[in-house]
Amino acid sequence: MSQRAIDLAERFKTFNNEWIEFVTNCSDENWKKVCPGEQWPVGVVARHVAASHYGALDLAKMMVTGEKLPDLTQEVIDRMNYKHAEKHRHCTRDDVLELLREHGTSIAEYVAGLRDADLDRTGHIAAAGGDMTTEQLILNIIIRNGGVHLANAKAATAT
Repeated sequence: MSQRAIDLAERFKTFNNEWIEFVTNCSDENWKKVCPGEQWPVGVVARHVAASHYGALDLAKMMVTGEKLPDLTQEVIDRMNYKHAEKHRHCTRDDVLELLREHGTSIAEYVAGLRDADLDRTGHIAAAGGDMTTEQLILNIIIRNGGVHLANAKAATAT
């Protein structure tokens, strides 16, 4: 465990709590509004983050253990995202909140227990432009990209 890992876990917890608050306070009407960036309903975007972005923890775990990452091109990711959006287009707030809480706890606990050497391990992610560290994966794919989705969901519900 390192201070960097603890700080990253705290940053993630803050991010996850923002999503939980947003989803908790989202009205039925707003849940169905379409987000400008994704062209998916708010609920689908929230579920996408809670399942797909938070699912990137599996990639981080693979990086930490030195496993070869799957070949994730943008085309592959786009196909997965489309299938996810179609399958979960009628997701509920309760389902998404459960995912945010469950996955959020798992991510925070895992990240807090990492060492600096774990955070510095690298893996190749084609869609992200090449090699990145475990820390960069958590920051960029889970927190920053997830934050773009949150901003889009907030924009959709502001109208």
